[in-house]
Amino acid sequence: MKILFLSTWFPYPPNQGSRTRAYHLLRELARRNEVGLVTFGDNFVRPEWMDHLQDLCALVEVVPQNPFGLDPRRAALGWFSSLPRSVYAGGSPEMAAVVRRVARDWKPEAVLAMTYVMAPYALGVPASRRVMDVDNLMAHMLGEDVRRTEWGPQRLRRTIAARKFRHYERELYPRFDLSLVTSQLDVMRLRSYVPVRPGQVGCVPNGVDIEHYRPTPAAELPDSLIFPGALTYEANRDAMTSFVRMILPGVVQQVPTARLTITGSTEGVDLSDLQVNGHVTFSGYQDDIRPILTGSAVCVVPLRKGGGTRLKILEAMALGTPVVSTPKGAEGLDVVHGRHLMIAETPEEFTAATVSLLRHRGLRDHLSGNARELVEQYYDWSKIGNELSRLIAGQEMQ
Repeated sequence: MKILFLSTWFPYPPNQGSRTRAYHLLRELARRNEVGLVTFGDNFVRPEWMDHLQDLCALVEVVPQNPFGLDPRRAALGWFSSLPRSVYAGGSPEMAAVVRRVARDWKPEAVLAMTYVMAPYALGVPASRRVMDVDNLMAHMLGEDVRRTEWGPQRLRRTIAARKFRHYERELYPRFDLSLVTSQLDVMRLRSYVPVRPGQVGCVPNGVDIEHYRPTPAAELPDSLIFPGALTYEANRDAMTSFVRMILPGVVQQVPTARLTITGSTEGVDLSDLQVNGHVTFSGYQDDIRPILTGSAVCVVPLRKGGGTRLKILEAMALGTPVVSTPKGAEGLDVVHGRHLMIAETPEEFTAATVSLLRHRGLRDHLSGNARELVEQYYDWSKIGNELSRLIAGQEMQ
C-alpha cells in the first residue's frame, strides 16, 4: 500500500516523545508498505539522518520551518477567532504546496497525519483513506490544566483555549476515516465529546524497541533514582518540582545515600529550586539513555499532567529498571500495581514505595521480570506496526 506520512517533526533521531512515536510508526509502516514522508524540519538536519530516512522511505521531502511558527499579526487576531490560536495563526503555504505536489505525482492510497498540525494538509490529499494520529487530546489536556489552575487571568486563557480545541476537535476528527489515540482510555474520552461513527476511532499505543532496550548485566549504583525526561517540557518540570519538594526529602530521611539523576535538556530552565543538598544531579542530554537507566535502582515518574502514554515507563520496564509512578504517569498503560510497577497517588505513598524498592532487591526483581514480559507481549513496536498497517488498510483490529 502506498502511504503518505505527514510528520509535524523531523522524525529522526527518536530522542523525544512525539518524535519517537513518529519515527517508530514510520519505520514499521515502511517495513510493510511503500511510504512517502513529508515533514517539517525546524532544526538542523544532519546528512546521516536524512540518509537513514531515505533508506526507509520511497521519498522524503523536508519543509525547513517551525511547525508551530505563528504569524504575529494573525496570532494577535487569533484571540478573537473560534479556532485555537495555534490553528488560526499557523499554517504553511510552503508545506501545503509540497503536499499537493507529492500527492499529485506520487498518488498515495492513504495519508497519515501526525497530530492536528498536519491534519489540514492531509485533508487536501485526494487519497482513498485519510487517517490522523491524534497523539494527545488537546481539549482534554487543557481542561485538566484549567482544573489545576487557580482563578485568575491564566485560568481564563486556558479555559478559552480548552473550549476552542473542544470545538475544533469535534469538527476535525469526523472528517477523517480513522483517528488514532494511544490508549483505550483516550478512545472513551474522544467518543465522549466528538460525534464519531463506529470504527472511526482506533487505538495504537506507544511502544518500545524490545531488542534495542534489552536488559544487560550492569553495575547498579546503590540507592540511585532516575527521572528520564527533559525539563524543557513543562509537564516534566512540574513533576520534578513536586518530587524534589514533597517526596525526595522523605526518601533521603530514610535512605540518606539516595541520589536522583535527572536526564535530558535543561536549556533555559531555572534549576535553583531543584537543588537538594547534593542529592540531585543533572546529566544533560544523553545520546544513549540505556546505560544510565539500566544502572539505576529505581525509575521515578511523578507526572501530574500531560497526555498520551509514557515512553519513559516502557523503556525503563524493557530494560529491567523498576518504576514508581503516579496514576497520571501510568495512565493508559495496561499495568497492575505491585506486579509490573508501583503506583502511588500521594507524596506519602510515593515516598513509601520508593523507599521500599530501594531497600528490597527481591521486590525490584519481581517487578522487573513481570514488566519485561508485559512490554514483550503488548508494547513491542513490531506488533504495534502490524495492527497499524491493518487499520490504515481499513481492516478491523485483531
